[in-house]
Amino acid sequence: MSTPIQQLFAVPFIDHLGITLTRFEDGQSEMRYEARPEHLNNFHVTHGGACMTLLDVTMAAAARSLRPEMGVLTIEMKTSFMQSARGPLVALGSVLQATGRMAFTEARIEDQEGRLCAHATGTFKYIPRAPAMAEPPSD
Repeated sequence: MSTPIQQLFAVPFIDHLGITLTRFEDGQSEMRYEARPEHLNNFHVTHGGACMTLLDVTMAAAARSLRPEMGVLTIEMKTSFMQSARGPLVALGSVLQATGRMAFTEARIEDQEGRLCAHATGTFKYIPRAPAMAEPPSD
């Protein structure tokens, strides 16, 4: 069963990856993720695309935590990879500056030993929230 913050930030793709939201307040967010075998690259570490998704959604959650009645769209994102991401990961996001229409954010991914694996900055545009999807589309 999902918690109220997870219901507020329900995204089918994020649910599919198994990313969980653990903090959503005051321009801060935290998400947890452990890559499944199908999320690894040829070196058997978390694929960069999965890491970028984790960073993107963590920054979006930080932006939305200031205005939970709104949705956000990613305008731009820059990512730097410091080292391979292995095992359980935590992503920490924060809003650096927000206006009525935009949020400027950053996020970092750390492994279970607290080592920095990746860092990103992103710009998000506030938009009216889309209605929640009742059921995923069927084939």
